[in-house]
Amino acid sequence: MKIVVTGATSFLGAALVKWLLDKGHFVYGIVRPNSANRSALAVQSENLEVVPMDLEELNRLAKEIGNECQLFFHFGWDGSGSMNRSKQQIQQKNVEDSLKALTAARDLGCRRFLFSGSQAEYGQCRELMKEEQECRPVSQYGIAKREFYQKAWELCRRWKQEGVSEMEYVHARIFSVYGPGDHSWSLVNSCLETFLAGGHMELGACTQLWNYLYLDDLLKGLAALMFYPGKLDKDGIYNLAGAPDQTRPLRQYVEEMHQLCGRGGDFAYGKLPPNAEGPANLIPDISKIQNKTGWKPEISFKEGISRMLSERS
Repeated sequence: MKIVVTGATSFLGAALVKWLLDKGHFVYGIVRPNSANRSALAVQSENLEVVPMDLEELNRLAKEIGNECQLFFHFGWDGSGSMNRSKQQIQQKNVEDSLKALTAARDLGCRRFLFSGSQAEYGQCRELMKEEQECRPVSQYGIAKREFYQKAWELCRRWKQEGVSEMEYVHARIFSVYGPGDHSWSLVNSCLETFLAGGHMELGACTQLWNYLYLDDLLKGLAALMFYPGKLDKDGIYNLAGAPDQTRPLRQYVEEMHQLCGRGGDFAYGKLPPNAEGPANLIPDISKIQNKTGWKPEISFKEGISRMLSERS
């Protein structure tokens, strides 16, 4: 297939591009012209065409590519880091740019468009997070992700009704993903780096329930949705997260990493403030995608961290 991936130098985007190439697909990787992370896409393949383009220019993507494509993965999104999640102007521009991506996918003749949604859309929850429940996002980041879903789903519905396009919209609500290539400032990478160096790690309270999903499992979940042979659910929303038995207090994850690093260094809780979403719990329900596609996470946190450590050695 011919497949478009925006945000192709991001943690998730770069990994997805490599995964698709390994499966024999032709990929158009959309990257910012002056991307500081261009090396993340240092892949030599005749099946990869890198298209330099800013997110605000995506309305001319179909003309730039000039070929019909089958699938479109949209990972391009500015301001995902904690500092920018509360900035309304940045997040609202993301909505506008992402709508341009949706239109480009329609013009390219894509049969499915997948958007990288987020657990931040749910807001602060104390119960199981199900796709059908009401979302109450508290950060501008979560609000914008939710707003894009509402606008994109309605556009796709209208295009089908008017006979313009039969493209299916897929809204993947991605929870906390870790693995090789993740940001250096992520909790997992920060802990591994500090503990291996015998340093001191200062943390927040880490009392909230959390759930981690290993990168390889995420890629298989995205593929399960996009390559599903039948029709997906009408609302298009699917949680992508770790197995239910992996949901536990965040402290347990920190302490497991400390143990796997040979107990080097030390750490202290209660030293940092909560992130932009506040002290939110992550208690994901993944039964919907499991029942629809048969996908389920296979890599435990212990195994995932062990893989990351083996790559460092």
